[in-house]
Amino acid sequence: MVDILVEAFGPLEDENSINFVVKQDVRRTERMQVLMGYLFDKAMRSGEVFLSDNRASCLLITYPHKDKFSIPKLFSTLKLAFQCIGIERIGKVLERQKIIQRNYPKGEYIRPMIFAVKNEYRGTVTAAKLIMQVFKDFKKNELPIIVDTASEEHVRLYQKFGLKVFKKEEGLGFPIYLLRMNQVRSPLATN
Repeated sequence: MVDILVEAFGPLEDENSINFVVKQDVRRTERMQVLMGYLFDKAMRSGEVFLSDNRASCLLITYPHKDKFSIPKLFSTLKLAFQCIGIERIGKVLERQKIIQRNYPKGEYIRPMIFAVKNEYRGTVTAAKLIMQVFKDFKKNELPIIVDTASEEHVRLYQKFGLKVFKKEEGLGFPIYLLRMNQVRSPLATN
């Protein structure tokens, strides 16, 4: 999974969320592997991991309300800070998280964190089939599905599966689109 993610995002040199988090230096690929490993660990700890049948695309999902403190989580976060972001850039990355997080609901929701397809499979049905299956499974749930992306290509893809843009953040020098499927439950509607 980490290899798929690195292969998909490695060639992208434009301003995007991955390049914002990963320190851009001669160790960029190594740092990107740390980030993708962190995201994979997070999905395994508090979400789900989906891999296409042909092993060419993957989708990592978290349930933020299930992501509790643990020693492995602490070590994974420290590794991300020291080996990927760089100490001098942590404040900037935390500010990005703050900007994004203010758009997420306070209660329970589903968050697709990252989606990737191997470069040789771009433009094929591989990615669409995986997303279609996952979103079909989640369409009947009552929790909102919230996703953020800096890619207009991903916005169009997510819209095909029923997500709607509800906010566009531009405070980082590049746009971040926030999309939602299903309504946010009212706190009065809880059982």
